[in-house]
Amino acid sequence: MATLKEKIGYGFGDMASSMFWKVFSAYLPIFYTNVFGLDLGLAALLFLVTKIWDAVSDPMMGIIADRTSTKWGKYRPYLLWIAVPFAIAGVLLFTKPDLGETGKNVWAFVTYILMMTVYTAINVPYGSMLGVMTEDTDEKTVFSSYRMFFAYTGSFIVLALWEPLCNSIAGVSGKLTYDPHAWQTGMVVVSLTCLVLFVLTFKMTREKIKPAIKQSSVKDDFKSLLHNGPWWILLGGVLFFNFFGAVRYAVIPYYFTTQIAEGATLSFFSIEFMFYAGIFFTIGEIANMVGVAIATPITFKLGKKSTFLYSLFAIMALCIAFYYVPTNTTSGYWTLLILQIATGIFTGIISPLVWSMYADISDYAELKFKTASTGLIFSSSSMAQKFGGAFGTSAVLWLLAIFGFNTAEGAVQTPEAIEGLRLLISWIPAGVAALSAIFIFIYPLTTKRMKEINNQLKSVREN
Repeated sequence: MATLKEKIGYGFGDMASSMFWKVFSAYLPIFYTNVFGLDLGLAALLFLVTKIWDAVSDPMMGIIADRTSTKWGKYRPYLLWIAVPFAIAGVLLFTKPDLGETGKNVWAFVTYILMMTVYTAINVPYGSMLGVMTEDTDEKTVFSSYRMFFAYTGSFIVLALWEPLCNSIAGVSGKLTYDPHAWQTGMVVVSLTCLVLFVLTFKMTREKIKPAIKQSSVKDDFKSLLHNGPWWILLGGVLFFNFFGAVRYAVIPYYFTTQIAEGATLSFFSIEFMFYAGIFFTIGEIANMVGVAIATPITFKLGKKSTFLYSLFAIMALCIAFYYVPTNTTSGYWTLLILQIATGIFTGIISPLVWSMYADISDYAELKFKTASTGLIFSSSSMAQKFGGAFGTSAVLWLLAIFGFNTAEGAVQTPEAIEGLRLLISWIPAGVAALSAIFIFIYPLTTKRMKEINNQLKSVREN
């Protein structure tokens, strides 16, 4: 039985990763177009091209981690080794150099590829740890819930403070500043925080489970992965789920700067607060944490597959509702906020299931194919996360360009651009969530099947 210290320590790791990932998802597109100065088409290409490298680096890191052998384990050492490069890469990513147009474009591509490489080098081993910290499938869900609770806590903190932090550094108030120095300094603060969190994860966790079979060859690992039907199905479901999240995160800052009046406020029990993208994100993260908190009891009752599927259906309906909400009244603002809370809860319910289901697939592969490829399997989740994020962000930027969206500060948007924004926050992400639901509907590793697999594996490991 894992200790509370281990569960909290494991959660710190995704708290660090998510602080970076949510800043990237929410603010990197608008940083590149409105602060760094890339046009929409080039920024979209940047997000997409880097995924070609990710397609190689993620499984490569999984293979390397599976074959690492130290006194600290296979995966845990990377939390210590990569923490400093991770922090440095984040600062470089949010740096605007004075290199001329060509040099600036090259800098954007190089630093983004570097950041995603370092993110892979620490996040794939971190995710893989779930497969070797416990052999109990229900406890894996508990670990995943701790992981996602802390992940959303980190997201809440960084999204709540990012705009006020950057504006404070720039010495301005109101709309989000486009001062490059403020963005870079803000990322220094975030990077140092993440470095400390990764070191704490290393110190507070342990690897306990050793596979029942010896390490297989790279060829055998890939062969088993390619023949692993549940892996392919879950990969598709997770890819589109992350695609859905990326579309919504990328479009919200554009949506707020265009659709929500500057200085818009809401009152709650006589407390007045600004209604801006940062607070919208922040409240969504609180809702995510609520979803994570209730995910475990719901999953124990309904099973992972059913919980995932029903949550996707709810998300689809909620996204469609966004299209019909007016954005020029206080009641409309409250409705948007309520829809964001409900969407966040169901998204939070799904999040820990993803990692727990990948751990189940690792057990399935060990039993069926006799391969110890936990890192390779978990790297596919990292790949799906980054592919989904890249395709979602690129799609938003390209569609904004097609709709004729003007990125100039204070620009008046055409009716076509406004309609495009409305579709991008409603019907389009709902359609993407529907694609995810198709894959999850045919996912075969039910609760009953996993109990059979765990019992057989336990017998093999004991012998």
